Amino acid sequence: MRTDKIYLVGFMGAGKTTVARALARRVGWRVEDVDERIEARERRSVAAIFAQDGEPHFRQVERDVLSELLPLRDAVVATGGGTFAEADNRAAMLADAAVAWLDVPFERLVDRLPPDGRRPLAADRFQMEQLYHRRVLAYRQAHLRVDASGPVDEVVERLLEWIGY
Repeated sequence: MRTDKIYLVGFMGAGKTTVARALARRVGWRVEDVDERIEARERRSVAAIFAQDGEPHFRQVERDVLSELLPLRDAVVATGGGTFAEADNRAAMLADAAVAWLDVPFERLVDRLPPDGRRPLAADRFQMEQLYHRRVLAYRQAHLRVDASGPVDEVVERLLEWIGY
């Protein structure tokens, strides 16, 4: 699939930010991170936004940030874990560029997440697993599913092959 932009989607801990940076370096594109943009705009962490203003406010800011990223070309965009789960966001991303789902088994994701509270939706393991299963239904609509449980270099190579680099 020839493209001038790729969105990386997947659950928290899937490696979207890490893979985005590595892929962008390889193709010479800019890298954008939705959560980092949200934190810069709000001048506080995702966890603080959730705690102080709730998930609905966070999702609205996320929609605004995504709409700002739509015109960009030659970019790798690391989305937040829930960005692609929102129907309007999903439709916009699928219409705009290539979308790759970085798929990692749930147990592996749990091992990757720091227990420091930075991931507000990971506080309760049972709820997190339920959320994971709901979001997988959305992630399956991505243009490509990539097993991202291995080394970053392997994930990047698979993405490069897919986008024709």
